[in-house]
Amino acid sequence: MPYSDFNSIRKVKQAFGLKTIEGVVFIPELNLISPSATLTAFLEESLPLAVATGSEKARSELIISPVLLEVRKILQRQVSLFSGEDFTVDPAAGLSGVCDFLISRSPELLEIEAPAVVIVEAKKADLKLGIGQCIAEMVAAQRFNEANEQPIRCIYGSVTSGTQWRFLKLQDRTVTIDLTDYPLPPIDLILAILVWMVQDG
Repeated sequence: MPYSDFNSIRKVKQAFGLKTIEGVVFIPELNLISPSATLTAFLEESLPLAVATGSEKARSELIISPVLLEVRKILQRQVSLFSGEDFTVDPAAGLSGVCDFLISRSPELLEIEAPAVVIVEAKKADLKLGIGQCIAEMVAAQRFNEANEQPIRCIYGSVTSGTQWRFLKLQDRTVTIDLTDYPLPPIDLILAILVWMVQDG
């Protein structure tokens, strides 16, 4: 059963014995991070095209991927970013398949190394549809880190259309879902949140 089969929050909660807390803002007050001139110029061109095209692929390539690359650059390339990479952790539990985006605290680029800390799931429309899948991938990251003797306190996740971002946190067996949809633009807060997540996990 691939991650995409976890198409509801109820399904993933039952499969992994999770508890959910909804509507809690767990992101602290953060100093905004201004994007580089390169990213600003790129998004000026790419945002209208991605929104007009509307496909998940266009939004991933033209908005989400450049933003995550900027996060890696801000963190002085000491983290790795994977896109569309197989992340099969426990096939018997249904934790198999491909993650849209995964950030690891390891700087190694050739394959995913622990600790995996942030999962980003791309959706073209209703963000709610991606929450169950994102949680399953977060559980996989938690188990992957533990199996590689690199457990971390929290795994963070996001379901995003590129222009709207919703954030999640997995700590032990509790998933906190911030029901706020954070818009992009502006990008300053999104960058600040993502950088904080990578550093805080």
